[in-house]
Amino acid sequence: MGLPILSVENIVLNQELASKEEAIQLAGNILVDRGYVQAEYVKKMHEREAMTSTFMGNFVAIPHGTDDAKKNVQESGISIIQVPNGVDFGDGNIVKLIFGIAGKGDEHLELLSKIAIVVSEVENVEKIAKAASKEEVLSFFEGVN
Repeated sequence: MGLPILSVENIVLNQELASKEEAIQLAGNILVDRGYVQAEYVKKMHEREAMTSTFMGNFVAIPHGTDDAKKNVQESGISIIQVPNGVDFGDGNIVKLIFGIAGKGDEHLELLSKIAIVVSEVENVEKIAKAASKEEVLSFFEGVN
């Protein structure tokens, strides 16, 4: 049994980020520091963003590596960054929640679909963006590991 895909240690609250590059770097660094990915994966996250924005709407971005980055993934993992005042992901798209994702095989797809369901409701995004604790953030995704 390896690392849980999502845990309180993967969540960072109340960040002030100047740019989407800074946001992606932080999301990736959490995955590296927690042992989910090798440092090279973070570069691949920036490459992916340069190809196409990972902004998903509803104040959410889901940065992840390019298809060839799978070799840099040691275990599936997700980081969550809360940016209450938002960060511009380009074209005026403001992001308050960043989900950094690294998937080994298809393990992360179930969690990704759970995230998609939760963040499809803009009021959930607002609640998570204002959550006072990591446990409160995690509670929106309970039952998923």
